[in-house]
Amino acid sequence: SSECDLDAISSINTYLYIRFWQVLLAAAVCTKAGKAIVSRQFVEMTRTRIEGLLAAFPKLMNTGKQHTFVETESVRYVYQPMEKLYMVLITTKNSNILEDLETLRLFSRVIPEYCRALEENEISEHCFDLIFAFDEIVALGYRENVNLAQIRTFTEMDSHEEKVFRAVRETQEREAKAEMRRKAKELQQARRDAERQGKKAPGFGGFGSSAVSGGSTAAMITETIIETDKPKVAPAPARPSGPSKALKLGAKGKEVDNFVDKLKSEGETIMSSNMGKRTSEATKVHAPPINMESVHMKIEEKITLTCGRDGGLQNMELHGMIMLRISDDKFGRIRLHVENEDKKGVQLQTHPNVDKKLFTAESLIGLKNPEKSFPVNSDVGVLKWRLQTTEESCIPLTINCWPSESGNGCDVNIEYELQEDNLELNDVVITIPLPSGVGAPVIGEIDGEYRHDSRRNTLEWCLPVIDAKNKSGSLEFSIAGQPNDFFPVQVSFISKKNYCNIQVTKVTQVEGNSPVRFSTETTFLVDKYEIL
Repeated sequence: SSECDLDAISSINTYLYIRFWQVLLAAAVCTKAGKAIVSRQFVEMTRTRIEGLLAAFPKLMNTGKQHTFVETESVRYVYQPMEKLYMVLITTKNSNILEDLETLRLFSRVIPEYCRALEENEISEHCFDLIFAFDEIVALGYRENVNLAQIRTFTEMDSHEEKVFRAVRETQEREAKAEMRRKAKELQQARRDAERQGKKAPGFGGFGSSAVSGGSTAAMITETIIETDKPKVAPAPARPSGPSKALKLGAKGKEVDNFVDKLKSEGETIMSSNMGKRTSEATKVHAPPINMESVHMKIEEKITLTCGRDGGLQNMELHGMIMLRISDDKFGRIRLHVENEDKKGVQLQTHPNVDKKLFTAESLIGLKNPEKSFPVNSDVGVLKWRLQTTEESCIPLTINCWPSESGNGCDVNIEYELQEDNLELNDVVITIPLPSGVGAPVIGEIDGEYRHDSRRNTLEWCLPVIDAKNKSGSLEFSIAGQPNDFFPVQVSFISKKNYCNIQVTKVTQVEGNSPVRFSTETTFLVDKYEIL
């Protein structure tokens, strides 16, 4: 036969193979109106064709009857309702319906693995994750012999070489940080020695020449490098006056910028940025503005807490302060009426310029010299307090994490309980570390929501509000690992009610004792909250 005849026979054979032996044509998630959200075709099929098949699907269903499949002259729809959506498999009519139903169940179990809610926008957001998972279930139209755990492992594509690379990279970063700190200490020591000898402090050398020092600016840069853990950030150095071609430590020259950029690339925090701030400070930056009166008080508390996994409070330390800001000088001579209902043994301390006897006798904050006024347009700390205890009854939010080994790994039960009923904690995030290379956890029962960060190997349990009406909750999940893999558990939150219940109830003028309008901003933040 001719070459054309051979091509025609080959095309016919290919068509017959697809038509009579191919069992699964497409898998799709669509709305009840037939709108395709995600669709994966396993044979050659145009977009118009698959959209037409899915659009015709709802019209073929019999109202009032519950079935798992619908047939037409050419294809069969095997489907499963999922709230407002449908999981649909489009197969040939000669496919095995029992195998199709089993495949459909696996498809339906895959979707909640990647989507927290069975909604259209959530499905669209994770469409590529779903398509990759669909390809692990079906290859060339036939069901692969895989289960849900294997699909999760295959899609994550965990690599031993990648782990080794990351470990080497982290080691290099730690060594670079240690080297940068050592260099910074040497620069600081050289500056101090030069100051004691009355000489100019040495600067950064570059291109074979030495640099002129920048005086106090050198301390600014070196101290910022060494004290990276402090939230305070040194201000940007000012450019020295007068023309000069020499490289100066305090100037924004190329050598200084290159050195600072090198420190940044090695993981050091030099200048302020949102990424380098603690969670509490980032929360303050994004906090909504409040209506401030001419007399404004900011009451802030920070807690540092460490608990044992088997119970017991290892250490709890809380620091609080009242900051006063006056924007109108006519309200400079005022007194603050403080109400202290604390019963936990808080240690109070007033500012040196505040009349301590007046505060002890009448709980009033006023200046020692009544004729003087508070500073205007500046934040002044007038009262601070400190609480340090190891009493378990003082823990504001208890966390009980209970991992237990099972045949397939670990079943983890974690619960929280609010012990201080007067508190209202917002944006609570309980972070549980997970073993690396084992995939996502299988979530059982949960109060609230969760986020799985596969890159950092953490599970974040998110609760918008914890208060007296919602004082306890629990989370259950299963994953491969050992009990020690799930510690330390870290907690972060923010509250508009302070822990020690110290408030300013009234502000009055020194002369005439007339009341003054004031505003108050209360914040209770987490500096460190860990269960080890």
